[in-house]
Amino acid sequence: MHAKLGATAIKRIIFAVLFVIAGIYLASIVPSTPVAWVCAILLLTIYLFAFEIVPVDVAAICIMVLLGLMTIIGPKLGIAEPLVPAANLFDGFSSNAVISIIAVMIIGAGLDKTGIMTTVAGFIMQIGGRTEKRIIPLISGTVGIISSFMQNVGAAALFLPVVSRISSRTGLPMSRLLMPMGFCAILGGTVTMIGSSPLILLNDLILTSNQALPADQKMATFNLFSVTPIGLALVATGIIYFVVAGRFVLPVTKEKTGGTEGASTMAYFKELYGLSYGLHEVRVPANSVLIGEAVDKIETKYKIRIMAVRTPSRLRIAPGGLARDVVIEEGNVLAFLASDTAMHDLTEKAGIVPRTDLDTFSNILSPAKAGIAEIVIPPSSNLIGKTARDVWLRKTYGLSALAIQRGGETITEGVRSTPFQSGDTLVVHVPWENLARLEKNRDFVVVTTEYPHEESRPHKVPHALVFFAIALSLILFGKWIFGVEVKLSVALLTGALGMILSGVLSIDEAYRAVSWKTVFLLASLIPLGMAVEGTGTAAWIAEQTLSLLGDVPIWGLQAAVAILATFFTLVMSNVGATVLLVPLAVNIALAAGANPAVFALTVAIATSNSFLIPTHQVNALIMGPAGYRVPDFMKAGGIMTVLFLVVMLVMMNIVF
Repeated sequence: MHAKLGATAIKRIIFAVLFVIAGIYLASIVPSTPVAWVCAILLLTIYLFAFEIVPVDVAAICIMVLLGLMTIIGPKLGIAEPLVPAANLFDGFSSNAVISIIAVMIIGAGLDKTGIMTTVAGFIMQIGGRTEKRIIPLISGTVGIISSFMQNVGAAALFLPVVSRISSRTGLPMSRLLMPMGFCAILGGTVTMIGSSPLILLNDLILTSNQALPADQKMATFNLFSVTPIGLALVATGIIYFVVAGRFVLPVTKEKTGGTEGASTMAYFKELYGLSYGLHEVRVPANSVLIGEAVDKIETKYKIRIMAVRTPSRLRIAPGGLARDVVIEEGNVLAFLASDTAMHDLTEKAGIVPRTDLDTFSNILSPAKAGIAEIVIPPSSNLIGKTARDVWLRKTYGLSALAIQRGGETITEGVRSTPFQSGDTLVVHVPWENLARLEKNRDFVVVTTEYPHEESRPHKVPHALVFFAIALSLILFGKWIFGVEVKLSVALLTGALGMILSGVLSIDEAYRAVSWKTVFLLASLIPLGMAVEGTGTAAWIAEQTLSLLGDVPIWGLQAAVAILATFFTLVMSNVGATVLLVPLAVNIALAAGANPAVFALTVAIATSNSFLIPTHQVNALIMGPAGYRVPDFMKAGGIMTVLFLVVMLVMMNIVF
């Protein structure tokens, strides 16, 4: 671990030096001091994003604050005018794009809360049969359409339990289903202008670019379905690709042969993860070596997981009641999970013989009340980089971690001291009541679905659909109804607010539905786009790019822009790539006599071409549950990347 951290630090230092050298070189050839400083800030942004020195949202906020400080110290650095006017520094937080993304997240959560996804899963299983060639198109096509009206990582997270349920009932391994689902969730984001953050952001970037253009060159914005033919072609390509070539490119990881219901799950977890735990109960006798020891020390020494402790005065059970520093006393009754080996050690070393039949805890730890479950750490989780010990996982969430599956490897030793990573699958013992609460927690994605838990709100389906339809109607027909065009943010907020007022979601659930990390990332990068455009940096870079490419036809320039956007989105966020490259693409198009709006759209669509490595949030989300490795993405994603570029460029030239 230390060697790996050392190698990472060395790599960061080497590339930091290279970026500094690049910055010094650019400063010597740029036409003005403001352009030099903007280029330096661009290089810093790319470096922070590519090497994740700090989380990407924190990096974006740092850049925004730096631009604000430049308004103060700019005159001392030879900058007569601010790179971004102080009055416009925080415009991103009130921008049409940011408000639209917030509303889309709330609408998506409202549709999920009604249980529509469960209905969809049942329908897919009803008509899909048990074969890959029928189920993959149904799952992938459905996710692609849903993803066109909500954030693609949200659509993938909603369908992860659906795929798990279909996998357990059909016997098809999740590794054969999740990658097509995940890829089509990404592709579905290109079907409408609200399907992905780059496309939502695009119209705002176009309006920003228009401020620097003469009247005869100003670009028109795109409407909701401007990209639909292109997006549908891409989704269809993804489905056909996996139906035809899936047997060659999709990996087969450990198959799930059991369900995930109640007490019957241990056979499934034993086969999948090599775990063999039994639930036991023991009363601590007088003179036991366990007396006076803390829960944490007992668990570490005997390799067991204590689920509950009964004292003469109270019952301690997570969350809230059972922490690792609780001290065991004479007469306490313990309930714990232990393997056969651990049971042998406990009997030999501690001199106690637990019983497998529960007496004291027969109710609260019965299969109807608690069991083994799988939970995924999503890319947006606040737990990434922390350990179970750091967050007091059992006391805070009621989860007793048994194993972590990461990239095809199952970690069973030192589970509580292992920092969580994006895409980790946690195998936990949990009371079902706590698991139901975690379904609302954005730090987790609950994969186990078939357990006794509270129902969704199916009686609110009509309300959710009505307000979803109202939002779409305002987007599509607002100008015809009111005589003026309704802003996208206003239309979507109308639908989101309707879901809250009608009780589909509570206001607290609506707040939890919003990925504030995404909001701050997007809002904080918008000022950088203003600086790139307003200082003439984009125009200068475009000129240098054209002179470097030479006499290339317009379609060749468009392909170069698409490839550049694809590369950028693999090493940084798609929002960051869009903000950086749209001004550049617009200026390249203007200099070459091409349509600047089409070149801008090329960037916004190409930033969804993120299949080669699991850097996209959707890919990180599905990696753990399916047991994928990086080579699996390179094998299947490499071909998909090329297909995406070809189909996108062909369709764009046909449509536009």
